[in-house]
Amino acid sequence: MCNLIRSLPAALATVCLAVSFHIASGQDALAQTKPAPAQAAPADVPPLKQIPLTEKQVQSVLAAQNDMDALTEKLPDDPDARPDPKAMAQLDGVAKKYGFADYAEYATVIDNITLVLGGFDPQTKTYIGAEAVLKKQIAAVEADNKMPSKEKKQALDDMVAALKTPAPAIENKGNIDLVAKYYDKLADLFSDNGDD
Repeated sequence: MCNLIRSLPAALATVCLAVSFHIASGQDALAQTKPAPAQAAPADVPPLKQIPLTEKQVQSVLAAQNDMDALTEKLPDDPDARPDPKAMAQLDGVAKKYGFADYAEYATVIDNITLVLGGFDPQTKTYIGAEAVLKKQIAAVEADNKMPSKEKKQALDDMVAALKTPAPAIENKGNIDLVAKYYDKLADLFSDNGDD
């Protein structure tokens, strides 16, 4: 997923989600794919704008993903790099095609979805909160005897650091039920794209 307009809470939720899928899959995939280290939010990054999600928005995100992925793969990986105006116009065009006002609105919806997803236990598919998910992941990594020690230490360091910068509380409780309704589709979508 493009790092444009991505806030720290949503990024942490995505890390939680990606790690959850790796742990829940019963594979030692963490040894192959390390979560991104937690970073302090730059001073100029605005806090996550929490919005009440609609079913139409969630369905539109799912429908738009192939088109968005084709464009975001071409964008620079550096979150500080400014994309060229043509790329932003293309992103806005795809967002509008799927019912969003522009790419910024689409990104806000994505951030809200990933914030909620970060609190879902992938084994039970229930919302338990991002901190509880992280604690379960830490326990699972600590118990994993197959993971190389260097990678295990890095994964644990990253998760402990993420615990120190907790995701904000979900302001719109209805978002939890809506994400739960589409959990499997959203989990598949973000497990493929959340590791950028």
